[in-house]
Amino acid sequence: MDFQEVQEIRMRVHAPLLIIHNNHEFYITPEGKLSRNSGEACQVSKKDLKETLEYMSDYSLYAFEEELKQGFITIQGGHRIGIAGKTITDEKGIRSMKFISFLNIRLSHQIRGCADRVLPYLYEKQEVLHTLIVSPPRCGKTTLLRDVIRQISNGTGQEAGMTVGVVDERSEIGACYQGVPQNELGIRTDILDCCPKALGMMMLIRTMSPQVIAVDEIGSREDLEAMEYVMNCGCKLIATVHGNSIDDIRQKPVLRRLIQERWFERYVVLNGRKRPGNVEQIYDARGTRLYPSGENAYGN
Repeated sequence: MDFQEVQEIRMRVHAPLLIIHNNHEFYITPEGKLSRNSGEACQVSKKDLKETLEYMSDYSLYAFEEELKQGFITIQGGHRIGIAGKTITDEKGIRSMKFISFLNIRLSHQIRGCADRVLPYLYEKQEVLHTLIVSPPRCGKTTLLRDVIRQISNGTGQEAGMTVGVVDERSEIGACYQGVPQNELGIRTDILDCCPKALGMMMLIRTMSPQVIAVDEIGSREDLEAMEYVMNCGCKLIATVHGNSIDDIRQKPVLRRLIQERWFERYVVLNGRKRPGNVEQIYDARGTRLYPSGENAYGN
């Protein structure tokens, strides 16, 4: 098994051990082999899950108390461990979590150069264009975004490097560990880790003077208000959103406005075939398909 192709490991108490490998689901046998047969799978016990969590937190789970409130911890190497169990709440929201019985171990993979095909479409007259990356789950949108950030920050051969501000709400882009990014995001990149997107975009504009701001998985009304503020300040925006197509985004009440008013100058649609971040189509603001070349429009 090629561990570079492993995307997720799923552990659920009293359930089979699952792995997502190259976008396909497999069971793991007690011998560590892949199987399509659930009857051959290793069953996860409470002890297995407890020991796994303790090991990954370096036997100091209490040190991740603030992250646990958001349902995940990030460990060295940039890997994110999603956690579910019984939440403890108070008037301020989620205070902590106990009886943890479910883990989603998402392995962080950098693919340097995966944005090479996309980058030429994201510049015009040496200016970065407002860009929205549209992708179904597990199709590599964060992987692609990460490499776009790295190349814009470092500069590309034809384009000079630019100051990039990243709002990394779930520690997936930079994968910061104790404040230090584990993924390479470029020499001119500043990161707000574990910060809500809307708040983080406003903070970066006010404090770090970015030329470009990058965020992952937009969707709320607060996100749109902050994005509008960023664009009105003359800062370029690169964002991602879950969806299967531009028309899919247009059906979402909150996001419909940004399509109708042509906030973005480029739309990059992924399909996840062959490799993470595989590009299916690229459109301009008017709906003209730029890649593959053609006049097919998504509508006005």
